[in-house]
Amino acid sequence: MTAPDLRLPAEWEPQAGILVAWPHEGTDWAPRLSDVERTYVALAQAVTRYQQLLVCIADDDLQERVHGMLESAGVMMARVGFVTVPYDDTWLRDSGPITLREPDSFCLVDFRFTGWGGKYAAERDDELIGGLVASGVFSQARRERVDWALEGGSIESDGHGTILTTWKCLHQRHPDQDRAAIEEQLRIHLAAERVLWLEHGYLQGDDTDAHVDTLARFAPNDSIVFQDCDDPSDAHYAEMQRMHRDLLALRTRSGQPYRLHALPWAAPVIDDGRRLAASYANYLVINGAVLIPAYGDPSDEVAAAVLSTAYPGREIMPVPCRSLIWQNGSLHCITMQLPAGMLAEE
Repeated sequence: MTAPDLRLPAEWEPQAGILVAWPHEGTDWAPRLSDVERTYVALAQAVTRYQQLLVCIADDDLQERVHGMLESAGVMMARVGFVTVPYDDTWLRDSGPITLREPDSFCLVDFRFTGWGGKYAAERDDELIGGLVASGVFSQARRERVDWALEGGSIESDGHGTILTTWKCLHQRHPDQDRAAIEEQLRIHLAAERVLWLEHGYLQGDDTDAHVDTLARFAPNDSIVFQDCDDPSDAHYAEMQRMHRDLLALRTRSGQPYRLHALPWAAPVIDDGRRLAASYANYLVINGAVLIPAYGDPSDEVAAAVLSTAYPGREIMPVPCRSLIWQNGSLHCITMQLPAGMLAEE
């Protein structure tokens, strides 16, 4: 159980680094490994311009290969660290540590990871945080194991005790619990003072049961950035309009409406007859910049302009992500931010 002085930081607060797990032949990325590795290299190039990148790798051979790949791409290797740890897949937003700040240390909340409600094998991913702690990469951090299913992509924090989430996802994970019981878990383990619920919103090609980080994100200055759909002929239109109304009804701690920033709707991306979830809401905030998923669509530039308004003073950097949505996620899904002071070698 967390103490009263714990706090879940907002993503735009100072960071020590970004945590990723490198794809390899033993992951589901094997059929398109070269494509997805190009995205990871581009991500490494962007992150290391501003801060550390901690890369989970499966073994020494993979580390040697990845080191050579990043060095050849001109990545600042002084800002890259490696840690050997077993993992099933690379969606660290959901299997990685959700970090709360204590006055002089950190609490790594280790929720049970079930492979998004039992859809995929997840035993090694469920042990990932324990492996990271045992490796010694974190400074002054204790691990709190919680026998309750939750993924990091299903929650958003404003840094001041407010959690934004979706009823569809958390109800799917805990069908025997009502809203009050779920909110109590978020209060106990994430120091939540308020929980704001989205009743609507989904994306075809998303197998997370409507993770909020594909739909709507807290931003500075009492703002929410959200994925809009302005095409009445699109199958998503009615549901996303309902989600927009949900957002309009939300209130800040002071009782005011949130400032809403609507992201454009990319043209459908179809792969072998399957529509993929090309969400611009799945961006990543780092120190001094916002990394935005790029899909090779004219809306990429429009989305970048929206984020420039929502995150004033930060560089907006596109990262090619069409390879990621083939496996039903995007840029935010493969990363986890680590708050400033958390890494042992800072």
